[in-house]
Amino acid sequence: MSDRSGSPLRIAMVDGESEKLFGNGDLYVGNFKGLLPHGKGKYTWPDGATYEGDWDEGKMSGSGRFCWTSGAIYKGEVSGGYLHGFGTFTGLDGSIYRGAWRMNVQHGLGKKQYCNLDTYEGSWKEGVKEGSGRYDWSTGDTYIGNWKAGNMCGRGVMKWANSDMFDGFWLDGLKHGSGFYRFPDGDYYFGTWSRDLKDGQGTFYPDGSKLPSLPNWYSSAGYYDDIPTGLTHSLSLKVEKHKVRKVCVKRSLSEKLSMGLLRSSGRISNRSISLEKDWCIADSVKEVPSRESSRTLSFNSEEGESQARDSSNIVYAREYMQGVLIKERAKNNASGMPTKNKSKNKFPGKEERPRRFSFRSRKSYFLMLNLQLGIRYTVGKITPVPMREVRSSDFGPAARIRVFFPKEGSQFTPPHRSIDFYWKDYCPMVFRNLREMFKIDAADYMMSICNGDGLREVSSPGKSGSIFYISHDERFVIKTLKRSEQKVLLKMLPNYYKHVGSHENTLITKFFGLHQITLTGGREVRFVVMGNMFCTELRIHRRYDLKGSTQGRITNKDEINENTTLKDLDLSYEFQMEKPWRESLFKQIALDCKFLKSECIIDYSLLLGVHFRAPEHLRALLRPLNTGNNPSSSLEDAGVSLQTEILIPPKGLLLVTHEPSSVKTVHIRGSTLRAASKGNEEVDILLPGTRRLRVQLGVNMPAQANHKLPHNDADSLGVDLVEVYDVVLYLGIIDILQEYNVKKKLEHACKSLHFDPMTISAVAPELYSDRFINFLKKVFPDQA
Repeated sequence: MSDRSGSPLRIAMVDGESEKLFGNGDLYVGNFKGLLPHGKGKYTWPDGATYEGDWDEGKMSGSGRFCWTSGAIYKGEVSGGYLHGFGTFTGLDGSIYRGAWRMNVQHGLGKKQYCNLDTYEGSWKEGVKEGSGRYDWSTGDTYIGNWKAGNMCGRGVMKWANSDMFDGFWLDGLKHGSGFYRFPDGDYYFGTWSRDLKDGQGTFYPDGSKLPSLPNWYSSAGYYDDIPTGLTHSLSLKVEKHKVRKVCVKRSLSEKLSMGLLRSSGRISNRSISLEKDWCIADSVKEVPSRESSRTLSFNSEEGESQARDSSNIVYAREYMQGVLIKERAKNNASGMPTKNKSKNKFPGKEERPRRFSFRSRKSYFLMLNLQLGIRYTVGKITPVPMREVRSSDFGPAARIRVFFPKEGSQFTPPHRSIDFYWKDYCPMVFRNLREMFKIDAADYMMSICNGDGLREVSSPGKSGSIFYISHDERFVIKTLKRSEQKVLLKMLPNYYKHVGSHENTLITKFFGLHQITLTGGREVRFVVMGNMFCTELRIHRRYDLKGSTQGRITNKDEINENTTLKDLDLSYEFQMEKPWRESLFKQIALDCKFLKSECIIDYSLLLGVHFRAPEHLRALLRPLNTGNNPSSSLEDAGVSLQTEILIPPKGLLLVTHEPSSVKTVHIRGSTLRAASKGNEEVDILLPGTRRLRVQLGVNMPAQANHKLPHNDADSLGVDLVEVYDVVLYLGIIDILQEYNVKKKLEHACKSLHFDPMTISAVAPELYSDRFINFLKKVFPDQA
């Protein structure tokens, strides 16, 4: 061991121990192995900081104690000169952390008590709260649930000192997604939130009402039993010590310990939002607390809650828009929770429709695990292969990888908890290039789909009987396919690849993978991975599936809820946007329809998502809704009738010049739209309470929605009254795997009408395309 400056060292014996003095003033007293500290010893720096503990051939490794001149103290495991393992750190501000460390930062399970007496107990990652944990504020507030990058993110339960409680989903420390809110007086609200604002449809249960069946509601909101709990409230850290390998680091001792031992000692204020904004951003949410843990906090006998209360049969169906109550109607609460509508098979025949798995069932759980294992294997295998242009041999059903996944593992596959299965990955090089084309990073792709948070099942919007899964970050949708749909995709894939490569603004569904799982017994399940066009921070208030048809294209009003996909005759709005944007939109729709015509595909749809913006001047009514005893009192005091829909005047969406560094969006590919109002510059939308949103064709498109009121609502002069809303639109062409099959769809009709099937086969795609585009021109009329 030598001094950095090369100065001679003085070594002496003191009470049977060796003493080594460095030229820079550092001092070591302890045992040696040759010239290196080894065994027990004490190291003192010139500023008075000390380390006393175990050494391993010149490196601080084992158990030891650091004392800094600032007053901070660490006692615990050390490896290679770093705090690494299990230990207790007392900060100069009086905060105490006891738990796991990795390379000088908190990492793993740990408990921290802040100087203001707040405490956090749970999982850490790279120095920030990440995973499952519990935070107790000194004010009496408590949060149990998921964390990400130091903020409440994912599933969690927040209970305030005044007995308010929220059980649901969070994003960046704000309520965001499904959940229910309990008020101190016993009222409940079940609904959805967007950035801490009620947004969407929900149900208000006055005190004494019969509450919905919690197991059913948890399942419908995406709270699943088969997700393991990641939080133990006792957190016996001595038992949970992390076993770490000794790290060999070649830096000098002084350099290691001057790197900045702790990245932050930041406290958390007693607010429930914007927690520790100075922490670095980590990778992902880990696990959610179990349903049982949250119900213990939410419904226990001491609080006297009961699901059997039924003194009142009246509850209130409500709809909010950015925190503003726009609709309320009373309804009967006989069942406590609306029953799910069962889809009827209207087309019985020999061909069996795909059987629908229950996500909570054992088979569906295995199916999900198989899918994740296969995709992880496929992407991991294809990613290291050098990029190249696709060849004709890369297309077709013969271009596939077939692998057997035994439960105990093999030389090619890892052991797993599922059942044995065969995996087929079709056209891997083609879909790898498509993912690259759409700027999908391979690691992000695997993390989104194969993360431990798993996939969740969503209700099918159509009659296909397909099962739909969505990734935990909502970037990707996975749909089960019929054999015929798989054949159509493989057949059209070469031309699809050329089309999306030539048109970056295409509105056609984006495909990222085609896979097949063969289970024991020979049952085959086919999947396609697609992009989710509704992956946005904004709440999609209305969804429409538009085909340009009137035959059966209306939804039963009693069946409509927030997640219902409405149809052509349900659409009562006209949408107006900048003229150049409209021209670009219809130019791209025409190009996409031309491609679909060439593939003899009909029956496709325009999927339209609409986000309505609430006016700013009504936001002042929001706060009493969240904190008052009666959520509707503030609106009634303001003279707003809860039985009628509030007319929302236009506010104006703010367009700003596009700044790539300020925009975070998953819709990366495609050009940014230009606005004449901004000097024909590329633009973003700037919305209160959200980040900048990049405006692209079919994504984040600002527009005005005009809704003409019925004549009986107009004034006595017969003047048409129009409601005008500011909206943000999302558009995409879907259902493009339904090939036009003459034999099955036209044979009977042609015989009865004396038409030539081949003649109809040639003109039908053209007729469908024309009808489709003409209908959309009425939905998006040209401005006068």
